[in-house]
Amino acid sequence: MAKVPTAVVAASGLVGGYGVARWTKKRQLGGVGLAVAGATAAQRWRHQAGNVAAGALTTAYVAAFAGSHPLSKKVGAWPSVFGVAGAVALASWAVADRRG
Repeated sequence: MAKVPTAVVAASGLVGGYGVARWTKKRQLGGVGLAVAGATAAQRWRHQAGNVAAGALTTAYVAAFAGSHPLSKKVGAWPSVFGVAGAVALASWAVADRRG
């Protein structure tokens, strides 16, 4: 079975975490999904691209989560989440996935 690209893991964590929190009305449950996907992606980023790149991508992941909140006031919740997930996925692909 082929590995799922880290770009997909990270984007799925952001989109899935928000979706779970919204549909279950339990923010903590969405946070668990966000954290598990983020930790999985971070571990794979470290393996594929090294510690510095993994640190930068993890920072981008957390910043995307935090930044989606004020952005949602301007463009709406789902467009905000999809936008930041796409940005993290692109960064992940550029730094880690296209290498290997």
